[in-house]
Amino acid sequence: MTTGHDTAAASPVKGGAAPARPTAGPPDDERRRARLSRRWQRDMRWSPYAFVSPFFLLFLAFGLFPLIYTGWASLHQVELTAPTDMHWVGFRNYTRIFDDDFFWNAAKNTLTIGIIATVPQLLMAMGLAHILNYKLRGSTFYRVAMLAPYATSIAAASLVFVLLFGRDYGMINWVLDQVGIGKIDWQNDKWPSQIAVSSIVIWRWTGYNALIYLAAMQAIPQDLYESAALDGASRWQQFFHVTLPSLRPTILFTVVVSTIGASQLFGEPLLFDANKGASGGSTHQFQTLGLYLYEQGWVNQHLGRASAIAWTMFLILIVVGIINYVISRRLRASS
Repeated sequence: MTTGHDTAAASPVKGGAAPARPTAGPPDDERRRARLSRRWQRDMRWSPYAFVSPFFLLFLAFGLFPLIYTGWASLHQVELTAPTDMHWVGFRNYTRIFDDDFFWNAAKNTLTIGIIATVPQLLMAMGLAHILNYKLRGSTFYRVAMLAPYATSIAAASLVFVLLFGRDYGMINWVLDQVGIGKIDWQNDKWPSQIAVSSIVIWRWTGYNALIYLAAMQAIPQDLYESAALDGASRWQQFFHVTLPSLRPTILFTVVVSTIGASQLFGEPLLFDANKGASGGSTHQFQTLGLYLYEQGWVNQHLGRASAIAWTMFLILIVVGIINYVISRRLRASS
């Protein structure tokens, strides 16, 4: 028997809405927001890798794979005429190049040309940057003009310098003849030829390094110069006691980059005497390691030996990088 109260509770209320049916899950908009949130999280996590992946793919194809393959080829006897026909020889290619007098001649030439080209280049770049650091009329024009040699192709620059250093009709020999100095055979004498090749490097890279020094100089706080001026320091004293100490990391960077560039010098000596090609002159007097590698691989067609030379140059660059790291750490510790 049911009471009236029970009947009223069991029957729907007249004129009232039916009770809402319970839902099995979140509404559609909540599910959509959750799905978008998960997609956003995946995008934030993986999209940076997608953006940088083209670089790594190109590096694997054109950087890491050739490096590994060159190291493998350096342990084999392989010729340019049959690059897939390899015979294991171990480290014999390395011992052969170390016993080759032409390798040591090329290494010595690379060192001397690098010193002749790097030291004047960086000193001139420092002086030009110091001049441009002051307010000059048309300073923007001078800065753009600094990059003109860097933008010029190696072939065009080398051909112009070949004409300038011509033995019989070159402008430089004409000037030397006018001041009472005899003509110099710039292509066949050892030191003149190395100076001529170095002059091409100096002309192309001085402006580039000058702009690097200029950017570093403009980052030096002006308060240091004002304090030095109040203490009575001249401009030269400000340069030696304020500018140079502040530029030590930048100077180290340009020295390392110039050293790496000098160790890989190839186009300038190759085009300076096109008749001799990769031999670097009639007596190999300006043959660099880059030319020696090219001569062994593409002239003598010894790809295994050329690969050993390439890896030797790579190890030299690693040593330069380690020296740079040690010196930079000491500079940071002393500052």
